[in-house]
Amino acid sequence: MLSLLGVEMSERRWLVQRTNPEYISYLARAASVSPAFAQVLINRGIKSPGAVRSFLDPGVEGLSDPFELPGMAEAVEVIRDAVKAGRRVMVHGDYDADGLTGTAVMMTALRRLGAETCYFIPDRMAHGYGFNTAGVEYAREAGAGLIVTVDCGITSREAAEAAASAGIGVVITDHHEPARDGSGRPLLPRALAVVNPRLGGDAAPVISGSVVAFKLATALLGRDAAMDLADLAALGTIADVVPLIEESRIIVKEGLRLINEGLRPGIRALREVSGLRERKVGAGLLSFTIIPRLNASGRIDNATDVVRLLLSEEFDEAVEMARRLHELNMKRQAIEDEMHQEAMAMLDEKGYDLSILLASERWHEGVVGIVASRLAEAFYRPAFVFTISEGVARGSARSIPPFDLHRGISRCREMLLSFGGHRQAAGLRLRAEDLPEFEERMNQVIAESLTGEDLVPTLTIDAAVGLREVNFHLVREISLLEPLGYGNPEPLLGTKGLEAVGPRVVGNNHLKTRLKHRHCVLDAIGFDMGGMMEWFEPTVKVDAVYTPVINEWNGGKTLQLHLRALRPSV
Repeated sequence: MLSLLGVEMSERRWLVQRTNPEYISYLARAASVSPAFAQVLINRGIKSPGAVRSFLDPGVEGLSDPFELPGMAEAVEVIRDAVKAGRRVMVHGDYDADGLTGTAVMMTALRRLGAETCYFIPDRMAHGYGFNTAGVEYAREAGAGLIVTVDCGITSREAAEAAASAGIGVVITDHHEPARDGSGRPLLPRALAVVNPRLGGDAAPVISGSVVAFKLATALLGRDAAMDLADLAALGTIADVVPLIEESRIIVKEGLRLINEGLRPGIRALREVSGLRERKVGAGLLSFTIIPRLNASGRIDNATDVVRLLLSEEFDEAVEMARRLHELNMKRQAIEDEMHQEAMAMLDEKGYDLSILLASERWHEGVVGIVASRLAEAFYRPAFVFTISEGVARGSARSIPPFDLHRGISRCREMLLSFGGHRQAAGLRLRAEDLPEFEERMNQVIAESLTGEDLVPTLTIDAAVGLREVNFHLVREISLLEPLGYGNPEPLLGTKGLEAVGPRVVGNNHLKTRLKHRHCVLDAIGFDMGGMMEWFEPTVKVDAVYTPVINEWNGGKTLQLHLRALRPSV
């Protein structure tokens, strides 16, 4: 049973991934890695010495030809013709971090081509999501002859028709799923070119909207001239929770290098206000420091100034704008906390089935997605959170890994006023009076799509190891997996039958102990795991899931286990 405090760790299935021991020994020898690390690599589909080398040392030469993306050749021709003819080009982005960073990528590329440019970012409250007629009107007033969309537009047929009627050409760049007819063929807006990897079939790369813009910039400028835009594309990729594999991994790794070098004033200013001036940042740290600040203005204000910040060449100017984003993010956090508390109270009263659906007239439309994400993670159910105004429910949904949210919502499309999104996240609108029926339908769709086992979260353990295998060399090998994130998660190791020596609660409910097996003893800490003290007894041995790290303190370095889960040994 799932409690209203969330999914208890004891209720998770522990799944240890295993491979033929002979194959692990072969790969470890051939690739010169430890057996434990060989298992971690195999779990990520890296199963040959050549694949190991390519994955651990991804270079920009591994990027594919941008012209392999559907519609790229046509888009390049249209844009070059517009620039040559002296027509103003307007970039129509979107208000989330992926759309904002992608807009900055596209603006920079067009300026380097010599184009006369402007950009438009829709206001979440006034205009709604994506490419819309307000953007077309802005382009008309600005005298633009061409609109290039970024991270939006693939389903915007009304806006595309409005642009055509105004005599404005449109190039759509997007990565969202297109609408399709009964036979599965995409229903594309009226445009001079459409660049979207989703039009390439099942083998198409999974990339962010900012990376689609980066690929277009590469096609326009050449790879070497566009590579300094990888920092922006990396931020968009991390923000949009795109799997950090294949090309996305290469771009994010190169982007992180640029971010840590601090060359772009806008990103350097964001690091300053986030308290990261002296710290080396990785994907995980960015996801809860800089990226929320990029998203904050789009959630509760107008995000136009974010693009200005990212394009700024003056650090002092950038710092002032970054401070405003910091203030907006603190305001967003306060709104989110209040909404989350209300949602938990409503859930306590209402309960839930195979999905969670909550709605309120008091909730802020820009924050419902974050609350949905927190609920989906806590209760391991697809979560739908709506705000209601004038009889219309506008909401965001977040899913769990086994459930394709976009496909599931598509089965209820006749009830919706609009929807769009991905496998794991979506936005949608429907009449408020239809919410109960929609919830019932979604529960039915989930029941038909998933088994009971799918609704029990799994703690996937990369390798079962002996404590003696955990050493500095293994930690250094694990560091080669960076950038870590969705699709390339932090590796989890598991060890059974450990003795907990001196367990105690420290700080804000953190569990501190030493774990011992025979003559091997290592320090361990479990953040927010102090509640587990109640079942520690001298005779009880434990199984532990952890990630080993190097802890630096007072000039010294020691091994430490960052605990992710504990249970009594059976």
